[in-house]
Amino acid sequence: MHPGVRVWARRAAAVGLCLLTGCSGGGRQAGPSVDQAVQSPPVSRAVITTTPGDGSQDVAPEGPVRVTVAQGRLVSVRLADDKGAVLVGRVSPDGGSWAPDGRLSPATPYTLDTVAEDGAGLKAAQHVAFSTLTPARTFAAFFTPEDGSTVGVGMPVSLRFTRPITERAAVEKAVTVTADPPVAVRAHWFGSQRLDFRPEKYWAAGSRVTLALRLKDVQGAAGYYGTQAKDVHLTIGRAQVSTVDLTTRTMTVRQDGRMLRTLKVSGGSPEHSTYLGAMVISEKFEVTRMNSQTVGMGDEYDIKDVPHAMRLTSSGTFVHGNYWAPVSVFGSENTSHGCIGLADAKGGSPDTPAGWFFEHSIVGDVIEVRGQEGSVVPPENGLNGWNLSWAQWVRGSALGVH
Repeated sequence: MHPGVRVWARRAAAVGLCLLTGCSGGGRQAGPSVDQAVQSPPVSRAVITTTPGDGSQDVAPEGPVRVTVAQGRLVSVRLADDKGAVLVGRVSPDGGSWAPDGRLSPATPYTLDTVAEDGAGLKAAQHVAFSTLTPARTFAAFFTPEDGSTVGVGMPVSLRFTRPITERAAVEKAVTVTADPPVAVRAHWFGSQRLDFRPEKYWAAGSRVTLALRLKDVQGAAGYYGTQAKDVHLTIGRAQVSTVDLTTRTMTVRQDGRMLRTLKVSGGSPEHSTYLGAMVISEKFEVTRMNSQTVGMGDEYDIKDVPHAMRLTSSGTFVHGNYWAPVSVFGSENTSHGCIGLADAKGGSPDTPAGWFFEHSIVGDVIEVRGQEGSVVPPENGLNGWNLSWAQWVRGSALGVH
């Protein structure tokens, strides 16, 4: 071996020995031992437990989701979905537990990141991932009127659900109705499958009304979740409110406060009195069939071509044309089975009182019926919630009086 190589080897060996013994440039004092150099740092005594556990699937949207810590207190908890939306929650006063303020969304992956510390200030962290179930059962709302409609001042916004709703407050909170110009609008439940909205008084003519459905992922009943997230826009047309006086057998038609015409009518007979109160036109038919069997009156009548018919109640009250009674009946006798009849021609004619009123009416117009006999129409029979006072109406909200 070349002498220079041996010198280099001895120097390298010396450097290696120095590294192994921890020596320094100018002293002979030894450094820490190998065992001391690799000693693990202190570990937090805090123990974090989460529900659900890491990797859980098909977690119910209502949870439970909970974080607890033993031998320590929580410093931070972050629950977020796969889009980064954070679900806010609250830590208990003692710092020992956390729970979210709201429900999870169905069919959604979540991450739950927790940091806790023990009495010595040493921190522990945990990361959990889980996903919620995809619901097999859903519900939806059918709404009246249709998107883009122009309706009368009496038209409520009415929702009918495809199944009974038990979580009424949650569903009602997910539906809003607003108007421009602004007016207070409140909700009222008619049973478990119908939710109507109206202001205290009839809508102002020309108002723009918006129904905002935010039912997607909202639990309406155990295991049933909403599917809709959409806006529906309505226009309130001119203000037409007609008044029927069953005593004088007349109907006065007013539009935007101006009287258009007074028409002679025939209301319900004493045996079949016409409902009193405010009734809203919910449907219009150029011609329709009226069969007494469909309203529980046996075989009293079956007229296959009733002209100019406009529905006022779900139970079968209409204002309609009548060609089979003498013209002298109108304005002098109440002879119907509860409907409000106007003189008409067979096949319907625009030149008759019935034809004129049909052409001047739209869905949502109001007919206010007055008389000495008969009962006030039940508010749930048709779109007739106006027969409840404002105080009665707002008490029908699942969210309380507000």
